[in-house]
Amino acid sequence: MLTTLYGKLAAVLLGLLCLIGGLYICLTLMTTRLYDQEVTQKLNRALAQNLVAENMPLRGGHIDRQALEDIFHLLMVINPSIEVYLLDPQGTILAYSAPPGRVQRQQVALEPVHRFLHGGSPWPILGDDPRSLTQQKVFSVAPIPPQGALEGYLYIVLTGEEYDSVTQMLQGSYMLRLSLWAAGAGLVFAVGVGLLLFHLLTRRLRKLAATMDAFQQSDVADPVSQRGAAQPLEVQRGDDIDRLGATFQAMTRRIHQQVQTLQHTDRLRRELVAHVSHDLRTPLAALHGYLETLCLKDTQLSPQDRQHYLNIAVRHSTRLGTLVAELFELAKLEAHETQVHAEAFSLAELVQDVVQKFQLMAHKKQQRLQAQLADDLPFVWADIGLIERVLDNLLQNALQYTAPGGTITVALTLQGPSIAVQVTDTGYGIPPEELPYIFDRFYRAAQGHQDTAGGVGLGLAIAKRILELHGSTIAVDSTVHGGTTFTFPLPIAHP
Repeated sequence: MLTTLYGKLAAVLLGLLCLIGGLYICLTLMTTRLYDQEVTQKLNRALAQNLVAENMPLRGGHIDRQALEDIFHLLMVINPSIEVYLLDPQGTILAYSAPPGRVQRQQVALEPVHRFLHGGSPWPILGDDPRSLTQQKVFSVAPIPPQGALEGYLYIVLTGEEYDSVTQMLQGSYMLRLSLWAAGAGLVFAVGVGLLLFHLLTRRLRKLAATMDAFQQSDVADPVSQRGAAQPLEVQRGDDIDRLGATFQAMTRRIHQQVQTLQHTDRLRRELVAHVSHDLRTPLAALHGYLETLCLKDTQLSPQDRQHYLNIAVRHSTRLGTLVAELFELAKLEAHETQVHAEAFSLAELVQDVVQKFQLMAHKKQQRLQAQLADDLPFVWADIGLIERVLDNLLQNALQYTAPGGTITVALTLQGPSIAVQVTDTGYGIPPEELPYIFDRFYRAAQGHQDTAGGVGLGLAIAKRILELHGSTIAVDSTVHGGTTFTFPLPIAHP
């Protein structure tokens, strides 16, 4: 791609230089011709005046043929390319030195003649060429007589047809040589400039290509800016190469982030498989063991033992079902398959219902579960089913990590355009080093005194994902042996 780009650039540059060379040749020829005309006219400015002073070709309105022949003969000897014309006061041609039938004009315009005689115009001054209806040439002219009443003009064309033929031949030869020299010089200059520009322009591209190769050899895992191969560029102030470099840097950083995300996701996947395998194996093994015991010793077991084994099997079956349900629920949330159906509802009534639902569990654990609700709370705008799931998970987590005699409180307070929900317990608390990980899947606190038969480490992850779908966040504040508080806001519903 770069080769094609710079090949086109070199072709355009070469064409531009050839155009400049052609314009230079045309300008040189034009200025050379004007200079030659100016020099010729200035050198022969007094030619007609001198001839009239020596031989008066027009006397009393009559042509002196002998004097005119002498003038023709003298000029043919001196310069055969000069053409002589005798004009009357109106510019009509009375006689001429050209061969018969070659003169096409009957009259010469007098305006250039007057300008020549008065010297009021820049040189060269061009007058009509009697041998052509369109051309103009440099001339010399003198009034007849030099003093007194005007009887006519001696009009001398300084560059006649013979001069034109010789000039065209010389110009052709000069044009050929100049064209060849200009073409050769232009080609050499174009090649030199093209190579220099190619080297200068591709220098940054070679550096960028080296950076790309280094990035590729690093298995696209290390962004450019971190290796120092290129510094961040200001795209608005740079050219196309700078923008390309800046775009490549941004791309490498994005790829690096994506690689890190994939690595993190892969690590979570492996941890998920390990945790799922462990959490599924334990209840399955226990369930299988007790069911196998019931099958093998059915006739030997007392009704009390049989009921005890069945209760344990049911408990493990329930735990297994809960784990599978939470796995499917989290998978749906992360796959964006769960849709939020928001509506206006009373959050205070929902909290009372959820607290009432967990009162029996709290009573069995010898814990106190209570709700603290502010007066006249407005409705909130959210999915009531999903918010109930968040409250369930937070309360299950609080009941699991709170010792007997502890207190779990659900509080609602009005904070600006939202209602803040706080779930506070007086449990064991969470060490500061574990706080960043409590919302990870299958994470459970490291203490050994929690209820290991409780959750499987997905409740907080599910709660966080549900709140993210609502555009909300969840914060945690915990003190070891001082309890934990989870807080999240919900927007107020407006009519």
